[in-house]
Amino acid sequence: MDIKNAVAFVSGANRGLGLELVKALLAGGAAKVYAGVRELGSIDLPGVIPVKFDVTNPADIEAAATLCADTTLLINNAGIARMVGFLAADSVEVTREIFEANVYGPLRASKAFAPVLGRNGGGAIVNVLSVASWTNSGMMGPYAMSKAAAWSLTNGLRNDLSAQGTQVLGAHMGFMDTDMTSGFDVSKVSPQEVARQILDGVRSGAKEVLADEITRKVQAGLSGQPAIYLAPLQR
Repeated sequence: MDIKNAVAFVSGANRGLGLELVKALLAGGAAKVYAGVRELGSIDLPGVIPVKFDVTNPADIEAAATLCADTTLLINNAGIARMVGFLAADSVEVTREIFEANVYGPLRASKAFAPVLGRNGGGAIVNVLSVASWTNSGMMGPYAMSKAAAWSLTNGLRNDLSAQGTQVLGAHMGFMDTDMTSGFDVSKVSPQEVARQILDGVRSGAKEVLADEITRKVQAGLSGQPAIYLAPLQR
C-alpha cells in the first residue's frame, strides 16, 4: 500500500522507533497520523493526533479503534523489555507482564482494528518483532519468548486477514540505538533506518522486514546444521 495519503495509527509513538515511524509517515505524505500514547501530552508534532492508548488496557484499544475509524495502517510498535532469566525468582510474574504488552496487546489491537481496515479497503498491519523471535539466551528469557509468540501471531493474522486484502508485515531487528539500549555495548541499528525499511516494506507489499545484519544472519541460520537457535546468539 502507498504511504502517501494513508491514515496511520502507531502505538508507543512518543519515543524510540515509534517516534521515528511517526516522523517517517509524515515525511512520506501520510494524510493523518494517530499517535497511540499513554500520556496525551507526551507527543506534540504538527500533523499528529495523540490518542490515549495503553496497550495493556482493552478499553483504551477498543476506544481507539472507534475514534480512529479512518485508519488504513496499524503499526503495533508498543512493547516492553525486561532483562531477566527464566530461573529468576520473579520470572513467572515478569513473563506475564511482558506477554500482556508484547503479545496480548498486538492481538487485541489487531482484532479491534481489523474490521476498520477491512472497511477502508484492506490496508496493512505492521507488528514490530525482533531477532529474539528466533533465538533465546541469557537474560533475554521472557522477552524473547514473547517475541516468538508475537511472530507466530503475525503469521496467523496474515492468513486470517488475507481474504479482506490486509497486508500483515512482521519487522525484525536486533538492538536499536534508543534510550532502552543506552547501557548495552553492542552493535546497534538506528531507529530511523528501521523506520525507513518498515515503510518501504509496507509500500512494496512485503510480508517481512529484516532490518540489520544480525537479523538476516539469524534467520538464514534457522535451517542450519546445527540450527542457530541451538546456540547462544553471538553479537
